[in-house]
Amino acid sequence: MINYKTSEEVKLIKESADILAKAHGEVAKYVKEGVKTSYLDKIAEEFIRDHDGVPSFKGYNGFPASLCISVNEVVVHGFPSEYELKDGDIISVDCGVFHQGFHSDSAYTYPIGEVSPAVKALLKATKDSLYIGIEQAVFGKRIGDVGNAIQKFVEAKGYTVVRELVGHGLGRSLHEAPEVPNYGKKGSGPLLKDGMVIAIEPMINLGTRNIVQERDGWTIRTADRKPSAHYEHTVAIFEDRTEVLTSHKYIEENFKF
Repeated sequence: MINYKTSEEVKLIKESADILAKAHGEVAKYVKEGVKTSYLDKIAEEFIRDHDGVPSFKGYNGFPASLCISVNEVVVHGFPSEYELKDGDIISVDCGVFHQGFHSDSAYTYPIGEVSPAVKALLKATKDSLYIGIEQAVFGKRIGDVGNAIQKFVEAKGYTVVRELVGHGLGRSLHEAPEVPNYGKKGSGPLLKDGMVIAIEPMINLGTRNIVQERDGWTIRTADRKPSAHYEHTVAIFEDRTEVLTSHKYIEENFKF
């Protein structure tokens, strides 16, 4: 069942999303060669808790950290660790904040130092596909329109779309109906209505779309070990507009490409 939000509830999600955006911006200051990914997790948790929030991911179904940190061929759900970032890596940082009863969720993939032109192009295409999906997330369209737009855009460039992992509704729970795939047919799926809040999150691979789950029960990587990129925003659907509640503004102010 889809939980439609009132305008007041959307405002509360936006307040959560503002904390999240600033937490991402704080983490971005430290995303560089030689930094341990566990340190980034510490920075995020401290910032979120210092701003009256709770990390949405920590303890969720047993997940041990505040950030999902996914490096290179890891698609999503990677654990922060003692791994030190290296020149040529890419790192996806996915974070959620729970504040005043509501969750927000967003992700961003960073290049570390000099990455290959092919990987740089993957990052750009994945980020662009997020906004192409958002353009379709309007009142009166359907979930399939969002996924179809993302799929067509990235597949035309030779990339592949992960099928087993999708975006989602969110609000009082971190994951709610409806699922929001990054592929699909135009005109299919649930109708986008006033009060829907969804996380749109393209997960796009340089090679095969096939994925493998590691033995830790969480980490998802590409089957061919080629890089994967991931960008995400939380958006609210209104009858007269679509509002992007999360922001990458602070990331892009604090991370030097």
